[in-house]
Amino acid sequence: MAGVPTPADEVRAANGAYYAAFEARDLDAMARCWEHSDRVSVTHPGWPTLRGWAKVLGSWEAIFANTAFIQFVLTDERVQVAGEAAWVTCDEHILQAGGSREGGEDVAELHGARAAALNLFVRGPGGWLMVAHHASPVAAGADAAPDAT
Repeated sequence: MAGVPTPADEVRAANGAYYAAFEARDLDAMARCWEHSDRVSVTHPGWPTLRGWAKVLGSWEAIFANTAFIQFVLTDERVQVAGEAAWVTCDEHILQAGGSREGGEDVAELHGARAAALNLFVRGPGGWLMVAHHASPVAAGADAAPDAT
């Protein structure tokens, strides 16, 4: 008999749904992952922070329109729950191809990248919804932070 999911299990599932929507480039699925309010924010690597649902949604429209393929492998994924709020930290290992047209044909070259991500969720009547995503690029060869002594 399967046990009742813990809040951490529910947050892990919400985080997984977010990355599944991202990989599928599915705007409707992405919208279901987010709270639709003025308090949401997103910071994509290399972008300024965008605040409010309209700007967050617009960023996903732009990314999905200009991304032919994207795949994530998450490592060092950690979930913390504090009452009605939760956050996930992880390293995103990204394989992606941007969409471009050359001679009338789609041309997409694969590129790898890595980002350190923080995803913040709040629990509402319908479950856990994202209110913030922040991803910062990680330099190649940066496998571990130096000891803070």
